[in-house]
Amino acid sequence: MSALIDKLKSEHVTIATVLQEVRDAGITTTEGQNKLKAAKAGLLGHLGEEDKDLYPVLHKAAESNANLKGILDTFAKDMDEITKNVIAFFDKYENVNDDVAGEFITDFAAVFGALGARIQKEESILYPEYDKLA
Repeated sequence: MSALIDKLKSEHVTIATVLQEVRDAGITTTEGQNKLKAAKAGLLGHLGEEDKDLYPVLHKAAESNANLKGILDTFAKDMDEITKNVIAFFDKYENVNDDVAGEFITDFAAVFGALGARIQKEESILYPEYDKLA
């Protein structure tokens, strides 16, 4: 396994752990708010790394590999939807008030589930494609 994929997988674990810590601390606590900010920063940094180091290699290879191009197209469409929902979640719960605090657990479960599914797909489909090229 390449060093990049090892790093990205490690970041997945960290992001999931910090999100669980947000849930455990409570979204209306200072600790929960700080963890939420850390989770957002970690996720955005992770996405930036993928955009900089992972996807260019895959897109270059997809120029001559129709199967890989199809995989990337599917992942891109899926990621657009997940990103929109995750950013909306972070925006909703940064500086949270009591009016929306009651919705947190339901929203958290949806976002955590979507991220978990995406992570599983990346690690089982996309990352092995990268490792074939690296």
